[in-house]
Amino acid sequence: MAAMPGMAPDSASSTGAMPANITLSAAQIQHGGVRWAPVAMTTAAAAAAVPGQIVPDEDRTARLGTPARGRVLSVHVQAGDRVSAGQALVTLESTDAGMAQADVAKAAAELSSRRAQAEYARSARDRAERLLALKAIPRQDYERAIADNELAQSSLAGAQAELRRARSTAAQLGAASSTSGEIVIRSPMRGVVLARTAVPGAVVDAGAPMVVVTDPAILWLTIDAPEQFAALFRVNDRLRFEVPAYPAATFVARVASIGAGLDPNTRTLPVRGVVANTDARLKPEMLANVLVSGGDAAPAVILPDDAVQLLENTPTVFLARPDGKGGAAFTRRAVEILSRTGGHVAISKGLAPGDIVVSAGAFAVKAEFTRGSMPKMEM
Repeated sequence: MAAMPGMAPDSASSTGAMPANITLSAAQIQHGGVRWAPVAMTTAAAAAAVPGQIVPDEDRTARLGTPARGRVLSVHVQAGDRVSAGQALVTLESTDAGMAQADVAKAAAELSSRRAQAEYARSARDRAERLLALKAIPRQDYERAIADNELAQSSLAGAQAELRRARSTAAQLGAASSTSGEIVIRSPMRGVVLARTAVPGAVVDAGAPMVVVTDPAILWLTIDAPEQFAALFRVNDRLRFEVPAYPAATFVARVASIGAGLDPNTRTLPVRGVVANTDARLKPEMLANVLVSGGDAAPAVILPDDAVQLLENTPTVFLARPDGKGGAAFTRRAVEILSRTGGHVAISKGLAPGDIVVSAGAFAVKAEFTRGSMPKMEM
């Protein structure tokens, strides 16, 4: 089978190996929009654009669940509502809450009884003390009165402790202010309802998520930085980032923490930044493009991002040798990338001043190299 039109035959194509050179005709170059230009050396610092995500500040977020099994009676808020501290969010009906309220009532009644007994025992002790001074009773009766009083005071202390325990349990269930078995889930903070999963009428188990409340004034920027960019992040550094919702705006975050090690599965370093969001433009779960830079400037060649293609998992550029008739021969060359940012890539190794490199239409050249690696078919 003959070689593809416009591409010089290469012995590598018979074995399936990637050819080192190809030749394109003037028509192919025009059709692919291929252009080239000589490169010039400049300097660039290590930089990268890495993906990130805006998430709630977990230190300012309350993920509220039901404290006991029950049935949702009503939900008082919707996602996006602003709430104040102590505001009722969800009301449930629970047998556990009813039992807790009954325990409070029983403990209060027991305390009243024990208090009355303690008062009587103290009066009896005082009376026995006066009678003993008058030698009107034997000392044995006086000692019995003292023991009865101490027993009554001990019982009173136990009843007080039991009432505190019952009230604490009812408060933890959100049932301290009700006597009808209802639980009221209240917001512990001022903020915005981020999510609401509670549905009126649903029967839920203890711990089921109901409402998420967060303070949107402070958000987190989470980044999974590739291993080669790990050295660019330092605690308290400022990070610039962009979000698709505001393409013309640049936001700033401060690096608050850096992971102690890489994720063994993704080979990325977890980085977390803190973002001031006083104008509330940023929303949780927004995607971000984070621009980071660092290190000393080094010699580099700056090319359009599309000029570097991935061939056999290696960053590659294409050197052009024009033939003076509109066509050109192309040689692939592996390069090392120093940084990517703003639609451009800085090449630290692989190119020299004066090299003529494809700056546009590199994908079309890559396609011809890939096609040239296909084995010839015998007809």
